[in-house]
Amino acid sequence: MKKRIILLLGLLPMLGFSQEIIKPETLKPKPVVDNYHGQRLEDPYRYLENMKDEKVLTWMKANTNYAEAILDAIPEKDEMFRKMKEMDSRTAANISNLNITRNDMYYYLKTRPEDQVGKLYFRKGYEGDEVLLLDPEKYNTDSGYTYAITSVIPDRLGNRVAVILAPDGSENGELLVLDQSGKQIGDVLNLVDGADWGAGENSIYYLKLNSADVSDKNRQMNMKIYKHEIGTPQSSDKVLFSSSKYPELDIEPEEIPILIYDRDLDMHIGLVLTVDKSLKMYLNNRELDGEWKKLTSPDDKVANFSTSEDAIYYMSFKDAPNFKILRSSKDKPEVAKSSLVIPEPETGPIDNFRITSDGIYYTVKSNGVETRLLKKAYGDDMPKEIKLPKTAGSAGLSAKGPQHDDIWVYLTGWTTPGERYKYLASSNEFVKQPMSTEAEYPELDDIVVKEVSVTSHDGVKVPVSIIHNKNIKMDGSTPAVMYGYGSYGSSTGPFFSPLVLVHTMYGGMFVVPHVRGGGELGDAWHRAGQKENKPNTWKDAIATAEYLIDKGYTSKNKLSFFGGSAGGILVGRAVTERPDLFAAVAPMVGAMNTVRMEESPNGPVNAPEFGTVKDPDEFKALLEMDSYHHIEDGTEYPAMLITSGMNDPRVIAWEPAKFAARAQAANASDEPILLLTEFDSGHGMGDTKDKRFERFTNVLSFFYWQSGHPKFQPPKDLID
Repeated sequence: MKKRIILLLGLLPMLGFSQEIIKPETLKPKPVVDNYHGQRLEDPYRYLENMKDEKVLTWMKANTNYAEAILDAIPEKDEMFRKMKEMDSRTAANISNLNITRNDMYYYLKTRPEDQVGKLYFRKGYEGDEVLLLDPEKYNTDSGYTYAITSVIPDRLGNRVAVILAPDGSENGELLVLDQSGKQIGDVLNLVDGADWGAGENSIYYLKLNSADVSDKNRQMNMKIYKHEIGTPQSSDKVLFSSSKYPELDIEPEEIPILIYDRDLDMHIGLVLTVDKSLKMYLNNRELDGEWKKLTSPDDKVANFSTSEDAIYYMSFKDAPNFKILRSSKDKPEVAKSSLVIPEPETGPIDNFRITSDGIYYTVKSNGVETRLLKKAYGDDMPKEIKLPKTAGSAGLSAKGPQHDDIWVYLTGWTTPGERYKYLASSNEFVKQPMSTEAEYPELDDIVVKEVSVTSHDGVKVPVSIIHNKNIKMDGSTPAVMYGYGSYGSSTGPFFSPLVLVHTMYGGMFVVPHVRGGGELGDAWHRAGQKENKPNTWKDAIATAEYLIDKGYTSKNKLSFFGGSAGGILVGRAVTERPDLFAAVAPMVGAMNTVRMEESPNGPVNAPEFGTVKDPDEFKALLEMDSYHHIEDGTEYPAMLITSGMNDPRVIAWEPAKFAARAQAANASDEPILLLTEFDSGHGMGDTKDKRFERFTNVLSFFYWQSGHPKFQPPKDLID
């Protein structure tokens, strides 16, 4: 249908003409054959993994130029972008990364409509005067990079703040320390992946990357925690926590060490992490000169914890897929010696919890879409529900700590813009405490939300959220966009997004299937979409697509699907298994070649979630979820917009590139298979506001074009 596109350049001096944008040639395969546990597996585009090869880069750039030319020819795209900007301008600022110290110092990022990235501000107390501390757009301007703040870490007294910035989405962190006036203290630390304040007043603990090269396989292997004393050069920093320093902890090369000085316990907590939510925890004294005491092992299934002066609280899913909260004393801190304080809820998983001076606050999410707030006061036998000021799809909790009674709740939902409240336990009331002006969205009056259950391939009921204009016709004529993730036990929403609202203003609906692999229905839901069970993830999405079509919400030629990162598995396998169901798909910075994932820097740490090729059964699971290896020659595939980031440290850019090359070669339809690589961006962290808006404008306008929306059809003289 759409074989080539012509870009009108307009009138040049003395000459007016149009220039044809040439579609890049389909890449020829150069098969490499691997043998996995006796199974031969052909990899036709292995050579694309060499992103230092100029021929590979030239092909990726040519595809990007072609994709951008096509997307720029969609007539309504610029107007959609303008509407997103207008939505953004309705509030004075968006606030994120809010940190409140125990002595009431506020540090946060503030992004005004005219700002591209968040700027760091400080104020003393909620009513205090605001002080600008750091503008990333004015940081290291000679470098040519675009910096964004990724972490804000105040010290214990709130007098100083450690800030991590990263350039061009690479997540190669640069850490600097500022005082309350914004003056820099000490040197900049490089290659910082995470940090916290240490036991000493002038010490910082930080996790250091091994390389700035996001394609370096050793970038995240055998990582170490260093101790930095402010005022000394980074070259003098000493290793404080690592596998080599503490071999008795058996830290594997792919495991990530984290060291926390806990001021409530006045002790050090060592964590050994992968993407598995089961924590390995250890305890040592303030001086770090004692023996490490094991607190938890993966068998204890502890996913989160909090502390007070005399106790450790563990959130565990052992024999409790909806989670429970346990308490151990400081004298006997092991989880094995803990007692139950919050039993597993029957109505849904515990989503979050906070310790205050008067009790334990926690949230429970039912069916993945409605959240309740509960509190168990110290001394009470049973928790009590606290009625929220409005129905909430999601509720975030924040608190000052176990010595204070301050507790804040952040409420949001599909049609509920975020609202921040402080809860006053003494009077049992919520007081609204917005950090900026609250926007008004009259367009929400026309939006309805339906929460339905869809029967999947094996009879399991899958919760699905459907957001649409109240006046749609149930005749299959409505353009519908599905969005999903389904990994790591991470729940998708409910959330409010002005970008989704803009999408509905064009008559489209937004659909979120809460597929297995996510955490909406607790740990069992997560495990049901993991490793060998991963097919449930995309089959739940396929069942949702069939439901939408059968019920008349939409039709095959109106239905699109997108997801990012691990959501690329979901989208990629849905379209390779059922290409007939979709008009278009967009796997964004997606994990498309899972069999080769462990050959990328971020691959080994993800083995607990997806599997390892070293294990015969897990190799089969990885092959089954590998979208690249499920593309079949001669298949009529729908239109695809495949994106990647050259600076992406999480999903290396050759995974989407290989999928795109294979799909372009195999496709028997005339629908476009586009690869758009952002050469100055990464996984999406640290992007400018305009880049985020452009990315979603590209996807949504591409979907509307493919679903036949009249406003998004390029003029006929542009398409041959």
